[in-house]
Amino acid sequence: MLEALIGSKVREQILVYLTGRQEGYAREIAAYYQSSLSPFQIQLERLENGNILVGKNSGKTRIYTFNPRYPFLNELKKLLEKTITFLPVKEQENLLIVRKRPRRKNKSL
Repeated sequence: MLEALIGSKVREQILVYLTGRQEGYAREIAAYYQSSLSPFQIQLERLENGNILVGKNSGKTRIYTFNPRYPFLNELKKLLEKTITFLPVKEQENLLIVRKRPRRKNKSL
């Protein structure tokens, strides 16, 4: 949807994902979009070099979030939040559900 404006479909997917989930790492984002890892790593590095995202290491994993010091952060987030509203309802629900812990064994759904 914003590919023409942002310049890359993968970059758009990363920004939409981080808008919905607040943080993420390359393998997690690539798995969500069922795509290969390499393009996501390249775009995450470019976004970090452009100071749009910041990354921190957690063990061997680099976790990315939006840079709170980015001057156009509020405007960018509003645009991305509007983009999320145009996604299909099922995709919106999947994107906005943040589930980090595994489910307890034998727990009912």
